[in-house]
Amino acid sequence: MGEPTLGAVAIGRNEGDRLRACLRSLVPLCQRVVYVDSGSGDDSVAFARSLGVTVVELDRNRPFTAARARNAGFEALLQGGELDLVQFVDGDCRVEADWLGAGAAALQDDPELGLVTGWRSEIRPTASVYNQMCEVDWHRPAGPIATCGGDMMVRVAAFRQIGGFDPGVIAAEDDEFCLRLAKAGWKLLRLPKQMTWHDADMTRFGQWWKRTIRNGHGFAQVGAMHPPHFRREKLRVWVYGLVLPLLFLLGLFVSGWLSVAVLALYALSFWKTWRGLKDRPMAVEQAALLTLAKIPSLWGMLTYFRRRQRGDDMHIIEYK
Repeated sequence: MGEPTLGAVAIGRNEGDRLRACLRSLVPLCQRVVYVDSGSGDDSVAFARSLGVTVVELDRNRPFTAARARNAGFEALLQGGELDLVQFVDGDCRVEADWLGAGAAALQDDPELGLVTGWRSEIRPTASVYNQMCEVDWHRPAGPIATCGGDMMVRVAAFRQIGGFDPGVIAAEDDEFCLRLAKAGWKLLRLPKQMTWHDADMTRFGQWWKRTIRNGHGFAQVGAMHPPHFRREKLRVWVYGLVLPLLFLLGLFVSGWLSVAVLALYALSFWKTWRGLKDRPMAVEQAALLTLAKIPSLWGMLTYFRRRQRGDDMHIIEYK
């Protein structure tokens, strides 16, 4: 058998220099590259075309989602001819030079593999506590996996079998895709290899807050679609984001000891989180934010339930 043919789909919105680095890391190594733009106001589209990249500009009259963008990119990529594999990458990521060959080789060696991924790292992990939190979150053990993030190499046949991404999922759409892939009988694997370099570029508390609201929306939406996925995350949000705050307020009127007990539980949660991060930069700040995160996550979950109840579109929650 010859080497598998490989194309790439990059998605983005106003990514600027990050997109330039992303596309430059793909074009020399892939048979074809498609960039899908979600309403950028910068020169993203013009730059992509200057590299010979096929550009898809999504219709602005429909809600933007990463899932919708990836599906559109896949269709455009395959219109240029059949391929065996597709590398999906977010436009704020640069692909490591030798990753594409390693991922393609793994998929070629095991025909039961539907997807491979690797390690994503932050370009500037200590630029802010928010970047550092991303750096910690990206690094997961290599080996068989249940889900992964949006940077992934997928077998075209597997993608087609499950119908691609669900365009109505606005967060954790990659989890939802992976869960369906596994249910269809495909194996998923994380290789012990650097795959992409990410530039979170989060410098403000408000950005982190909105991103965490988005995470909560993903917990609720994907958790409802694929129970018991995200069960633990949702339980912690209900307890630390709703029940304990209500008990604290109740304690102010009934018994101060109840409020003290609630604060003690938050302190214990903070301490346990800090203990797991104490060898990392900005461990105290990370632990504090992770303890607080249940509040915006609750807001995101409630946003999903309100939208579902009203039958509203699932609009993306932007944080950049």
